[in-house]
Amino acid sequence: MEEEAETGVPSRIERKALQKAKILQRENERNIFRVVGQVLKKPEGERSEEEAAVLLLHRETVEELCKRQVRRNVLKRKQEEMFDEADELRSKVRQLAAAVKQAKHLVVYTGAGISTAASIPDYRGPNGVWTLLQKGRSISSSDLSKAEPTLTHMCVRMLHKEKLVQHVVSQNCDGLHLRSGLPRHALSELHGNMFIEVCTSCSPVREYVRLFDVTERTSLHRHGTGRRCSHCGSELRDTIVHFGERGTLEQPLNWKGAAEAAETADVILCLGSSLKVLRKYACLWGMNKPASRRPKLYIVNLQWTPKDDLAALKMNGKCDDVMRLLMEELNILVPAYDRAKDPVFSLAVTLRQEEVDSHTREVIAPLDVRQECVPDSGEQAEEATAVQGGWFGRGYGKGRKKKKKAV
Repeated sequence: MEEEAETGVPSRIERKALQKAKILQRENERNIFRVVGQVLKKPEGERSEEEAAVLLLHRETVEELCKRQVRRNVLKRKQEEMFDEADELRSKVRQLAAAVKQAKHLVVYTGAGISTAASIPDYRGPNGVWTLLQKGRSISSSDLSKAEPTLTHMCVRMLHKEKLVQHVVSQNCDGLHLRSGLPRHALSELHGNMFIEVCTSCSPVREYVRLFDVTERTSLHRHGTGRRCSHCGSELRDTIVHFGERGTLEQPLNWKGAAEAAETADVILCLGSSLKVLRKYACLWGMNKPASRRPKLYIVNLQWTPKDDLAALKMNGKCDDVMRLLMEELNILVPAYDRAKDPVFSLAVTLRQEEVDSHTREVIAPLDVRQECVPDSGEQAEEATAVQGGWFGRGYGKGRKKKKKAV
C-alpha cells in the first residue's frame, strides 16, 4: 500500500470506488434522460410546474433529446417510399429517354430493387431484410433459384442489344442478368453470382456454372462449397463477396470492366439501388474528374439515396414501371423471359456422379424436365422453412447476431 501511495498509483480500494462512481454517474444520466424524455412527450400545455422546472434544470439534455428526435425523423423520411404521380413520372421518363438517345457511353448500375418483382427481397425497403430485422421481425425465406429475370432485366438486355447500353454493373448475386441473356463481357457482378463456383488453385481460375445455388454451405470468410475441381482435385469455392470482404476474383466480379466502363461513361443510370454501398466505390463515379466532366446521373428508386442531390434526374417509381415506359418512348419491343432460351443451360457444367447429392437446392431446368432434375431429398421441405447458409442466409444470420447484441 505504501509503495502504491509513493508511486502515485491508486490503490485497489480507490480504483473500485472510482468505478462505482462512474457507474452511478451513468445511471444518474440515464435516469435524467428517461425523466426528461417522458416530460417532452407531453404537450406543452399539459406539463406541470414541476415538469417545466425539470426541463429548465436540464437544458442540455433537452437539446440532445431534440437533436436525436430530428435525426430519427430525417432517417424515417429517408426510409419512406415516394411515388411520383403518373403524369410526372411519364414526363421524367421522356427526359430519361432523351438522355439515353444522346448518350455516347451509357452504363447501368443495378441493385436489389430490380429483383423484387421476382419475389427476391431487397435489404433496405419497407419489407427489406435489414429493415425487418431491425424491427425485431422474422423474415420469410424461399429458394432464390426459383426466381426468373424480371421485365427490368429483359429491358436492360434489349438496351444493350440495341447498343444503347455499353455495360451493366450489378450488386446482385441472383444471376438474373446473366439468365436474361446479357453477354458476360458486358456485365460486372461485383458481389458474385450464386450459380458460379470456382477453383482458385487452377491457373487461370477455373469456373463451374451450376443450375442450383452453390452457396448452401458457405458464409462470411468460409467459401468452400464441398465439391472438388475435376482437374486438380482442390475444393471449389463460391464467388460471393459478403459484407466486410473484398472481392479479388476476376470473374464474375469483372472489376476491370466496371472501372473501364465508368471511366468512359457520360451517363449513368441507377436502377433499384440505395447506393449506400456503391457510393463507396470512387472509381465508379468519376470522382477523379472535375465536376463538370463527370457522367450525368439518373436514378430510379423509391427511397432516398445519398446521390440524389447530384442526380440530373430522380425518378420515384418501381423499376419495372419506369423501364416499361422508357422502352415505349424508345419504341423497343421487350421479349418475355423464355426459360428454354436461358443461357445458364449452355454454360452449366454437369455434376459428376459422386456429387449429385452434394446439395439440396432446387435445380433450374427446362419446364418439360423440371421435375426430373430436382434432387431427391426428404429434407427439402424443411429447408424451405428456414434460411440457412449462403449469400442471402448470411445476411440473415448477421442481422440476427446484431439484434441479440442490442438486447
